[in-house]
Amino acid sequence: MDFAAARFNMVENQIRTNRIDEPRLLQALAAVPRESFLPPALRGHAYADADLPLGDGRVMIAPLVMAQLVQAAAIGRNDVVLAIGDATGWALAVLSRLASTVVALERDPARATAMAARLAEREVDNVAVVQGDFAAGYPAQAPYDAILLFGAVAELPSSLPAQLAEQGRLVAIVAPRPGSGAGTRLTRAGTAIGQERPFDAGTAYLPGLQPRPVFHL
Repeated sequence: MDFAAARFNMVENQIRTNRIDEPRLLQALAAVPRESFLPPALRGHAYADADLPLGDGRVMIAPLVMAQLVQAAAIGRNDVVLAIGDATGWALAVLSRLASTVVALERDPARATAMAARLAEREVDNVAVVQGDFAAGYPAQAPYDAILLFGAVAELPSSLPAQLAEQGRLVAIVAPRPGSGAGTRLTRAGTAIGQERPFDAGTAYLPGLQPRPVFHL
């Protein structure tokens, strides 16, 4: 398979045609080989316009949904970013080209180790992979200019807005019910938190952030 051609087609046909127009993001998507962050059996599907199942309920998020999240976060060159739930390291590698520093939060030790190794192989030196609960964020390195969740949540974790810097942005797909996702952006201004919904999208829920079971008597 010609991965370079597939990556070019992804950017031109999936990304640009869906109102993703931030030049630095487009350049990063064109430069990072998505297939190298996947197990060999999945590499042939690396540029499909879909989530790719990785097991244990985790996915590699679809390229367009990932690009929508990142564009909505408006990441600057000097920004410090908290990235939550990227299961492979691909989104982290893209973010590494946009931000000054990326703190990558992963709750599974084996995935965290594998992501750190993949990033080291590509000589990505501005991403720190840490372990912890997704809902708690990572306050030890706060405040963040941007916080991104690379998976759906039934509701935004209450601990995350407090970890934003002044004018910091938190972007996630909020889906109170399966199939009802909306890209949601919070922006901090002093003690106030503004909220917008710049796009609609769906993806798999992050572990621990799914809708709560409803019991019927």
